[in-house]
Amino acid sequence: MPEQKRDYYEVLGVAKTATDDELKKAYRRLAKEYHPDLHPGDKAAEAKFKEVNEAYEVLSDEQKRRRYDQFGHAGVDPNFGAGAGGYGGYNMGDIDLGDLFGSFFGGFGGGFGGGQRQNPTAPRKGDTLRAAVSVSFEEAAFGCEKEISLSRSETCDACKGTGCASGTTAETCPDCRGTGVIRIQRGGGAFTFATSAPCTRCQGTGKIIHTPCSTCHGSGTVRKQRKITVKIPAGIDNGQAISLRGQGGAGANGGPAGDLLVSVTVRPSDKFRRDGTAVYYDQTVTFAQAALGATLTIPTIDGTVEYDLPEGTQPGTVFRLRGKGIPSVGGRSRGDQFVTVNIRVPTSMSLTQRDALRAYAEAMDEDAPDSKGFFDKRRKKK
Repeated sequence: MPEQKRDYYEVLGVAKTATDDELKKAYRRLAKEYHPDLHPGDKAAEAKFKEVNEAYEVLSDEQKRRRYDQFGHAGVDPNFGAGAGGYGGYNMGDIDLGDLFGSFFGGFGGGFGGGQRQNPTAPRKGDTLRAAVSVSFEEAAFGCEKEISLSRSETCDACKGTGCASGTTAETCPDCRGTGVIRIQRGGGAFTFATSAPCTRCQGTGKIIHTPCSTCHGSGTVRKQRKITVKIPAGIDNGQAISLRGQGGAGANGGPAGDLLVSVTVRPSDKFRRDGTAVYYDQTVTFAQAALGATLTIPTIDGTVEYDLPEGTQPGTVFRLRGKGIPSVGGRSRGDQFVTVNIRVPTSMSLTQRDALRAYAEAMDEDAPDSKGFFDKRRKKK
């Protein structure tokens, strides 16, 4: 009795009106799902994989699909392609398993290739470099310039990045024809499939340099020490970074240079604290200044300003100095400075000062039960 087979369209999960692209998309998805290398020893997965390949082998061929649509399984030869190239005896058409399974086996050495491969001769942007600078609180507030030293790769001036000695050119690799990769048949018998790998002759570059440049030794780039001036914008905060376009590593094959990312560390101030564009400062005043009012000299990042402290100011009072904070990056606005008032309590007083303070307490009708005894005890000790 002939083996019962499922409908090929059902196997691939597509309609009978499916286009070639829809068939290929369905095949790729199912082949990844049931590939034996992802299910070692799983006979059911291997059977599903063979079933998917058989369905795609028939439906991807215009003539076979036409016969299958008219006569079903009887219209096609179930042994078609057995022993030929392909996996499990089925022709893979234009499907490259190196592309199909690259996402599971990253790089060229994973047995199935490195997934989507870039053209080795296409222009490529250079590496992104990183550096760090330290600035003071005030430098961050108003901006400054800092010079940093770095080592980076640059295009060789002698060969203009070609890697070839003057008057010579590179040869297109005859093995990979300039692609940088070669196709390899793996396995054998019913389990033969094609994969891709870097070309060993040109090391994946797609070209062979017979006479290397004496300066860069064929690499096309040289290492140089450079000093770069970095403009720190006003208002930058701790931990932020500045991107300098084109100041990174040299590009390849005529590609642009990479970028330089400079991380900024802002050293703390011994006077001020910062939160965004706001500046905070603690101002200590005497009891008399807080009670009677006073004209204070307040430090700011711009210098000192005068502020009239109203009489009766309480400890912890916060007042605002508008426009005395940090500029926003870009200079469109500026924050404020907030000043917190602290009352300084004397730690030692003379007898005259104590008598005056006691008189003040009595005048204010302040009842401090232990105050009299305290002062009396202090007086007796004198």
